Amino acid sequence: MEQIKKEAAAAVSELILTAGLREGDILVIGCSSSEIVGETIGHGSSLEAAQAVFGAIYPILSEKGIYLAAQCCEHLNRALIIERACAERYGLDAVCVVPQPKAGGSFATTAWATFSEPVAVEHIRAHAGLDIGGTLIGMHLREVAVPVRLSVAQIGAARLLAARTRPKYIGGIRARYE
Repeated sequence: MEQIKKEAAAAVSELILTAGLREGDILVIGCSSSEIVGETIGHGSSLEAAQAVFGAIYPILSEKGIYLAAQCCEHLNRALIIERACAERYGLDAVCVVPQPKAGGSFATTAWATFSEPVAVEHIRAHAGLDIGGTLIGMHLREVAVPVRLSVAQIGAARLLAARTRPKYIGGIRARYE
């Protein structure tokens, strides 16, 4: 589990820098604990692996004031677990559900147990994301997602994909962009 913690911490730290995340931004994380331990997604849930990843990532995000949105599995329609403060800041409506390891996933369950005031929401528009093990987080990112290649290619046995978002370019050839 120590190696998993190191990989997770390195990945989130690098993404924060690469994506230019700031205080108040949202980072969505989809995490298959099954894939981390070398099983097929949804068939080998590991609370221990999820807790290792969460325990490595959450303090880094908290220190920088970045909100974590923990994506649930498809059994909860990929709902997200966030802090109530995030829901209030972004005007998100809470839904009634409490994730469990086999219905929501071990990572979302860990977030629910750890957050000070957890709530579940159906939709979010995150500023960046980490997909650990093929959990398909794209539906929770802002419209223009840009792939980010991290130096960390996997966490445990799970493949790692990362993305940042940027504002849309509009205006055509006469427009100027930053």
